[in-house]
Amino acid sequence: MMKSGGMLVAAPERWDEACFAVPAVRALIASGVGVGILCPEEQREFWESLENLAIVDFTPKAKPKATATVLAGNWQASLAWETGHAAEAFKIAAIPRRIGPAERKLAKLLTHPLKTTAGPLEHRVRHYLSAVDELGIPTAVAAFFAPAFAGSNPTQSIVLLCPDSDFGPNHEWPLARWVELAEGILESGRVVTISGIAGGRDLGRQLAARLVGKVEFLPARPFRSALPFLTPHRCVVAADGSLPHLAAHAGATCVTLFGPGDPAWKRPLGTRHAVVKRHVECAPCLLPKCPMDLRCQNELETARVRQVVLDKLGALV
Repeated sequence: MMKSGGMLVAAPERWDEACFAVPAVRALIASGVGVGILCPEEQREFWESLENLAIVDFTPKAKPKATATVLAGNWQASLAWETGHAAEAFKIAAIPRRIGPAERKLAKLLTHPLKTTAGPLEHRVRHYLSAVDELGIPTAVAAFFAPAFAGSNPTQSIVLLCPDSDFGPNHEWPLARWVELAEGILESGRVVTISGIAGGRDLGRQLAARLVGKVEFLPARPFRSALPFLTPHRCVVAADGSLPHLAAHAGATCVTLFGPGDPAWKRPLGTRHAVVKRHVECAPCLLPKCPMDLRCQNELETARVRQVVLDKLGALV
């Protein structure tokens, strides 16, 4: 535990949101205020990838009151971006200065709500940076957006494919297209590995079965085990979901296939990545279930995705 006077930050509990919060947390660390993160137990390894950050975690069954007993008297300030376990624990622990966006439900738990101004759609990272900006801490520093493992040495020829999305089946490209894409990448002389995650239609395992003997299957279940095996991959091709954000954090270059989601709002952080989507009239709809024919996925051509992937691989040599 850090000395009294530091700021304890609530980690977003979704994996993609945790990745978006990283630049803001780095800005706080760089300010010298002494920063800790309160996170779910499964996120500990993720947050350990940041330097000079104290970590306090809680188990899935922990109650905010129990967490508060660990926090009480040790922190002078807290920052929460959303309601939930951490924000409730901050209030119960009576942390003197509780900061966060002035959203209706969250504001009840805060002592110092921050002003929020609605505006045009921005990348989700701005939700986290704006709170730190309001504290007078600079956030426009390139190093805050860098991969956590920038010093790693990924293998040039290894490509990881992740057809599954923890956002649900609507965010998944058809299996037959993934087979075509994998075969095209293999024909180009690259090594292909397949990842499978929970939350979708188990396409990763099915894809690996279609290419048995040609690829290696690496399940990323749970997500906390994903960072070590993501790091060696130079390029990750994935359905829109949490995994491409973790891969970007691990230093990979990502090609993300978007369907109902909006890349302007939630693409992986970094200019080195690519987004591929099929422009249709109804996208981005952001709906959990397609009321039509899922044309945003079904009309995305394999040849187009393969060309983007091969172009990225060529640029990485």
